[in-house]
Amino acid sequence: MTKSTGFFKAIIHIFLVLFLTSCLGETGQPIPAPAVSTTTTPNNACSQAYWSPLSEDSFQIQLSGYPPDLTVKADVFELDLFETSVDEISILHEAGKKVLCYMNAGAWEEYRPDASDFPDEIIGNAYDGWEGEYWLDIGRYELFSHLIVARFDLASKKGCDGIDTDNINGFQQDTGFHITAQNQLSYNIWLSEQAHKRGLSIAMKNDNTQVAQLVNHFDFAVIEGCAIYDECSDFLPFTAQGKAVFQIEYTDTWSSLNDFCPESISNGFTAVFKNRGLDAWLNTCSNSSE
Repeated sequence: MTKSTGFFKAIIHIFLVLFLTSCLGETGQPIPAPAVSTTTTPNNACSQAYWSPLSEDSFQIQLSGYPPDLTVKADVFELDLFETSVDEISILHEAGKKVLCYMNAGAWEEYRPDASDFPDEIIGNAYDGWEGEYWLDIGRYELFSHLIVARFDLASKKGCDGIDTDNINGFQQDTGFHITAQNQLSYNIWLSEQAHKRGLSIAMKNDNTQVAQLVNHFDFAVIEGCAIYDECSDFLPFTAQGKAVFQIEYTDTWSSLNDFCPESISNGFTAVFKNRGLDAWLNTCSNSSE
């Protein structure tokens, strides 16, 4: 090898190191997100190509009653990141389905395999209505970011097509911490960047008051109970950009599909009727007139 060849290889190596560091930060740690506005667009320089759902895709979510029922008629299945096996994801892929993997990004769950790795000082008040779940201090997410990064890596390794990061609206909740709207925006943008760097699409989960600032960073939305809370129209910026909105309404708040399906269809959302426990049972707005 000539000296000139060695010199150019060294230059290329330095460039690659700088590029990867700029994308991932040191050891995958977050790079602080800048203040954002309604005109902010994501920086995709470090993103990989990834799948995103279509507005006409049918949807199933099952997070309990495992093993999952893989025979449900749906184009997109949302399943638990930790509980779902690689084989189950492969079976769905072989059938031409796509898989969203659910993970909690805003609350600590005592039953997860990585629960003991979270520092005590960022675990806050109990999440009302969900036993064993406590809010995280996302205003200091650098203290646990490596654990969230590991979850994204697990999703990529298992073959998930996209990710649903739940509870990304802690600034609206009684968390026990002082979390600002800007804290939430910075964290949510960081989450979207981590997904895209791994070739995963990412859903915006609830957080209706920040849709305008975040719609350009998220590929679609998964929303719960927007009809009962009169928040559905807040997510119309997604459909305005041709992005899918998967709407979940629950049997303990509505008596039938006809209570919410007309509005969902008018909005261009894909709405499903589910039990609160999110078992395999499913009904859809396509059945509302049957």
